[in-house]
Amino acid sequence: MNTVRTSIRPVTTRSRIRDLYAHPLGRDIIDKLLLQLGRSSRWVTNPAVGALRLDRLPRLTGGRIDAAFLDTLVDLLAQHPDVPVDDDTTPVTPAWWKEAVFYQIYPRSFADSDGDGIGDLPGIIERLDHLVDLGVDAIWLCPVYDSPNDDNGYDIRDYQAILAEFGTMADFDRLLAEVHRRGMRLVMDLVVNHTSDEHPWFVEALRDPASPYRPYYFLRPGTGEDGSEPPNNWTSFFSGSAWRHYPEHDVWALHLFSAKQMDLDWDHAPMRADVIAMVRWWLDKGVDGFRLDVVNYISKRRGLPNGNPMIGELMRFTGVEHYFAGPRLHEHLRQLRREAFAPYDAVAIGETPGVGIELGKLLTGEDRGELDLVFSFDHLEAPGKVRFDDYRYDLRHLRRVLERHQRAFGNRSWSALFLDNHDNPRMVSKVDPRPAHREAVAKLLATIQLTLRGTPFLYQGQEIGMVNQAFTSIDQLRDVESLNRYAELRSAGSTEQEALVGVLAGSRDHARTPMAWDAGPHGGFTTGVPWIEGDGDHAQCNVADSRADERSVLAWHRALIALRRAHPALVYGTVEFDRSARGHLWRYRRSGDDGEVLVVCNLSDRPRRCRPPGPDYALALRSVPGGGTADARLAAYEARVYVRRAASSPGVAPTVSHTSIVPSSDGVASATPLNR
Repeated sequence: MNTVRTSIRPVTTRSRIRDLYAHPLGRDIIDKLLLQLGRSSRWVTNPAVGALRLDRLPRLTGGRIDAAFLDTLVDLLAQHPDVPVDDDTTPVTPAWWKEAVFYQIYPRSFADSDGDGIGDLPGIIERLDHLVDLGVDAIWLCPVYDSPNDDNGYDIRDYQAILAEFGTMADFDRLLAEVHRRGMRLVMDLVVNHTSDEHPWFVEALRDPASPYRPYYFLRPGTGEDGSEPPNNWTSFFSGSAWRHYPEHDVWALHLFSAKQMDLDWDHAPMRADVIAMVRWWLDKGVDGFRLDVVNYISKRRGLPNGNPMIGELMRFTGVEHYFAGPRLHEHLRQLRREAFAPYDAVAIGETPGVGIELGKLLTGEDRGELDLVFSFDHLEAPGKVRFDDYRYDLRHLRRVLERHQRAFGNRSWSALFLDNHDNPRMVSKVDPRPAHREAVAKLLATIQLTLRGTPFLYQGQEIGMVNQAFTSIDQLRDVESLNRYAELRSAGSTEQEALVGVLAGSRDHARTPMAWDAGPHGGFTTGVPWIEGDGDHAQCNVADSRADERSVLAWHRALIALRRAHPALVYGTVEFDRSARGHLWRYRRSGDDGEVLVVCNLSDRPRRCRPPGPDYALALRSVPGGGTADARLAAYEARVYVRRAASSPGVAPTVSHTSIVPSSDGVASATPLNR
């Protein structure tokens, strides 16, 4: 394995823009700015702009970029001098998590076994066979630790206990055993950037200034003559200041998220040791790994300096430049990997908001020993848009972002492929909320997610095409982020209806309503009253009805997962994008020793013509009923998958039983045994 690490020459204010763009983190920052503006990299790579010195920018931009901005930028880049090792000459290193299809479970909304309206661990156990039938290989379980539930479990009160409403530790042990008995793996969600303010560490740290737990957190005196102002100007992702005042203790505590989620100070070695011991405790139980929540935030710049106002306005959160890629991030992750994950060969999945391609490659580089794969969020919003904006998402943006990521991540790094999760509205609704296009969009998105390079992560309900909910009142929402935003909008003068509209497009509650198992009361989720109500969509979209329909979104997901298993090219193969396919037509090939898989997608709501592939390609999957291989007309949002076997490989010989997908007489996919 190539273990050489190269470093780049430091960037100074006298460097050229081309030098800034040559720096991995500098490139990420510029690319994100261009992404927000909807511009290509040619804006900065052309010779005229590339030759400009950074210290000329304040004058050229009329002060919109000032000297303080440049100083902050230079300091940030100095913290990350490494360059990713791009080596595609060495074959991809096989790993179970590269081959797996993950399924994310939001326990509170998945299945309720005791009728209290809250999903639980026994409920998950009862529904495991649905996941086996779907064909997934691993479960990502959102937090089930003991918690006051200010942020639905992402505020952990006790890392080594189960929240009572979810069940007991015995229930968890049984779930783990049942998952493993079915040949699947279990990855837990872990929040180590912060804890609940009710965690014993924080309670003791706040109570006693001399406590050994005081350095576990960022507890600071205030500013101003009487200490009544926050220590700095950082803002919270959940609205307002990132500091909570405890006047009775004459101290302020840092919280990047809810005022009950207190940030841990990872520079304090005893705190890291306690976290590592806790991780090993779970791995000793047999857990297969962790998804690490906002893990790139764990390193804050020493001294917690004020955020640059210009960057705060641009990023909409002041102070983010001091922690989204902190100075000791790589060091902390390497220690966590070396002392906790590596001895168990456990998978380390990083949720990394704000991280770009180059830093993502550094975090997942096989030569670096940090993370195995990361979640990137560049594809979730259109240029210039944020999650709470109400707009129609253009799938050509998804194409541009995913192509850039697919080309950049080579054989030495890996990424996650996701479209839905617990923190975002349903992608189907963002693309096209019209009911007539619902199934077609859901199948198209599944095709993209399950045929590109990377590890797919499905979110509960995605496999049946669940969509955003028709909430009509703020009283129907439960998400702390949405409620805080609503209160902030009302305080700023918005009417109740205006504030509700300002929340609904981006509310995380769209993805948190109960899983729809059948058409009965509450979708079969509970016999009681759900903790959050759906809008009745379960009557027409549910697992039971989908199972009985061979053309359903569920059947399409099963077929795609089976196809992915049958063709190693869809896991480890190369990816090549057809540059002749323009506009709303997207064509790409996955190639490997077993042959080629050609994917053709119509990214629009209108029929499109496309060039059929040659006669040596067989039509394996078609999302819309129609003709055969030679049909040159794609329906709205249609996806097709063609297969061409390698001449020396008439059949694939996988190590486990698989199915191959072929079209039936009407062009709809069905599953048949693969010839051995």
